[in-house]
Amino acid sequence: MTASDRPPSVDALARSLTASGLPHPICVDIAREAIAADDVDGARRRADHFRRTLLTDVVNATGVLLHTNLGRAPLAHSQDARPQTVEFDLSSGERGSRQTAVGQLFARLTGAEAAMVVNNNAAAVLLVLAALAAGRDVPVSRGESVEIGGSFRVPEVMEQSGCRLIDVGTTNRTRLSDYQRAITRADTDVAIVMKVHPSNYRVEGFIEETSLPELATLEVPVMADIGSGLLDANVPWLTGAPPAWLAGEPAAVQAIADGVDIVTFSGDKLLGGPQAGIIVGRADLVERCARHPLARALRPGGLVLRSLQDTALTYLDKRAATDISFWRMVGRSMDDLDRSAERIRAALEQDHGIVPARVITAASEALPGAGSAPGITMPSRALVVDGDHLAALRSAPIPVIARTRDGRTLLDLRTIDPAQEPHVVAALGSALAVT
Repeated sequence: MTASDRPPSVDALARSLTASGLPHPICVDIAREAIAADDVDGARRRADHFRRTLLTDVVNATGVLLHTNLGRAPLAHSQDARPQTVEFDLSSGERGSRQTAVGQLFARLTGAEAAMVVNNNAAAVLLVLAALAAGRDVPVSRGESVEIGGSFRVPEVMEQSGCRLIDVGTTNRTRLSDYQRAITRADTDVAIVMKVHPSNYRVEGFIEETSLPELATLEVPVMADIGSGLLDANVPWLTGAPPAWLAGEPAAVQAIADGVDIVTFSGDKLLGGPQAGIIVGRADLVERCARHPLARALRPGGLVLRSLQDTALTYLDKRAATDISFWRMVGRSMDDLDRSAERIRAALEQDHGIVPARVITAASEALPGAGSAPGITMPSRALVVDGDHLAALRSAPIPVIARTRDGRTLLDLRTIDPAQEPHVVAALGSALAVT
């Protein structure tokens, strides 16, 4: 074997991958793998593939505002690398509770006596059940004993909490009397009644469910897992009437006003904040949750707490419509979406020579996503091009995630932030240049 036939050294090949932006130890691993596989020429491709397995900024052009696979609510948050009062009381100079700052804000926002935060809503449900109902019975309507995304099954979460599920009613009809019978049966020991927002599951037709005000008349505490994180059904942060697609979506303010004792919901859905589970309700019940050993295991860190604090203050300052990305997407008018379409089409022609006829604007339907307002859509606009260009769009330096239908690629404009339009132009221009 001549010197020219020998593979390069691992170090030399690793240094040739510097442009990938990966740390040198990772480049060394990739170089070793490429040499071992006799694929020296594919080392750069391997490095690019590895880089794309890391968390990467993308453009959401799917039309799903809260896309679970894309992190749900888009959120901008930054803070200085400085100590903060996560568990320090400035008044006393002693150790404080990490729940104080955010808890008081969400209690104020929802009209509850108290509030606390854990790391996601599944954890919130688990903690409430473990703290308030371990070893006892919890009636749940059969129509609400559901499986939500990621194999979150209500019966299994209840089992892990240590409580016992009591099925009441039927899949399509559950009345107040069904709960009352479960409570008064001689063989049950009911701690609380739980009502579950079915998320991405909907039953229509011959149905009947028991409302929260009705459940609040029961002689045991009532828990409502409203899931989607809508603070107030009246959406006072928006101008005009509440959007039609929100009709029937449960909200924290109304649940507390209806007499529900404890409410759980997500931070990263309709609330528009970071992933978190928020528990609001009666002070004595929230305190029992805070004292439970699981509360320490499920507690959020300082980054989440500070981000949630900023989110809560945004609502209290009445800036949610402009400062929270989800509500900005909701609030965009059709005329505004049409203007975005024309800007992108003009830039494609000017920068890439793509004639406007190849990229048309068509009516589209966006949806909230993440199990919020299941089955409901909102009008939108989409850029439409012939053919399937999904892979090419994903391969752009800033990947664009779109969808296909009937042999065409659609980029929904409601989920594209106007600041990301240049990325769409670059990705779509490159994709169409090769076809």
